[in-house]
Amino acid sequence: MLRLVALATASSLISTAAFSEIRIAHVYGKTGPFEAYAAQSHNGLMLGLEYATGGSMEIDGEPIVVLEKDTQLKPDVGRSLLEEAYGDDDAHIAVGPVSSGVALAMLPVAEEYERVLIVEPAVADSITGDNWNPYIFRTGRNSSQDAISNAVALGGEGVTVATLAQDYAFGRDGVAAFSEALEATGAKIAHQEFVPTDTTDFTAAAERIFSAMGDIEGEKKLFIIWAGGGNPMSKINAMEPGRFGIEIATGGNILAALTAYKELPGMEGATYYYYEIPQNPVNDWLVNTHFERFDSPPDFFTAGGMSAGIAIVEAIRKAGGAEDTEALIEAMKGMRWETPKGPMMFRPEDHQAMQSMYHFRTEIQDGKDYGVPVLVREIGMDELDIPIRN
Repeated sequence: MLRLVALATASSLISTAAFSEIRIAHVYGKTGPFEAYAAQSHNGLMLGLEYATGGSMEIDGEPIVVLEKDTQLKPDVGRSLLEEAYGDDDAHIAVGPVSSGVALAMLPVAEEYERVLIVEPAVADSITGDNWNPYIFRTGRNSSQDAISNAVALGGEGVTVATLAQDYAFGRDGVAAFSEALEATGAKIAHQEFVPTDTTDFTAAAERIFSAMGDIEGEKKLFIIWAGGGNPMSKINAMEPGRFGIEIATGGNILAALTAYKELPGMEGATYYYYEIPQNPVNDWLVNTHFERFDSPPDFFTAGGMSAGIAIVEAIRKAGGAEDTEALIEAMKGMRWETPKGPMMFRPEDHQAMQSMYHFRTEIQDGKDYGVPVLVREIGMDELDIPIRN
């Protein structure tokens, strides 16, 4: 069980004239199909705050209070809870949510209340793109970072790719960014499929992909972009795409989802995080501490949550406190800080965290019941030409 200072929970919120507090609202989807992502994100946030404060859970003598609010993955609920956090709870900074659709509903609230919202881990490009405002910062990677890193890993002359993704902001933004990046490598997109987020039968979509790709010569890949349960990779692999010369490819995912990767040794892609890949002191602390407290390795979104927690502490220290939002924004623009993934930097133009990604190849290893994403090479932030909003 994660040991935390008593003041670092919502139940301990005490308002007195004797001391001031730093109030952080974690507005995220604790219940619903992304529950695993949410739990990782929250554990990571708390670990990040602990790490960056040396275990004190205080910044310059002011205790940190974390308020948890469950969006239930509903955009209207997320918007209402963020209004509550800023308006009723007087939160200085908010973090979250898990879902891109919920995030897009929350962005205007940050601008209305003139408070910082750190988006973690929602991915859609439009969050720091068309729908962005100056109060939004994102520590999580965006769809373009996923897409361009996977294009670097998978693309090239003579490669033809079909895509399968969920029909909402995460899937559509991801496919759009991936398609653009892939074409820059000389590869071609042959077909795109978008299916509802709760799809469990992928037969029709797979058959349309096979039909579109069957007669094409050369190297052929089906690239899958998916979040949450019901991952189609195993089901489509059972339909034997290899008889059409099609290889399945996908990006990284949480450990539970990597069980499906065991069926596909040698599969390549790019990932945001796998606990054995980064070699740095912050990740060493995260891995060791997570094993000690949870008897398991940190996962995809644990690293993201920790990155957000460290960023908050660094920003408040740099700004001289949490009360002045404009000072926080100025402190965070261009801020560089150390994370489990190594250095990140908030790009001044859109406050997107620039960061490394990792080209991997799946291996089967003794003692692990999932396909292990083994590092091929680190793709540094300077290699990722991430578009800036218009």
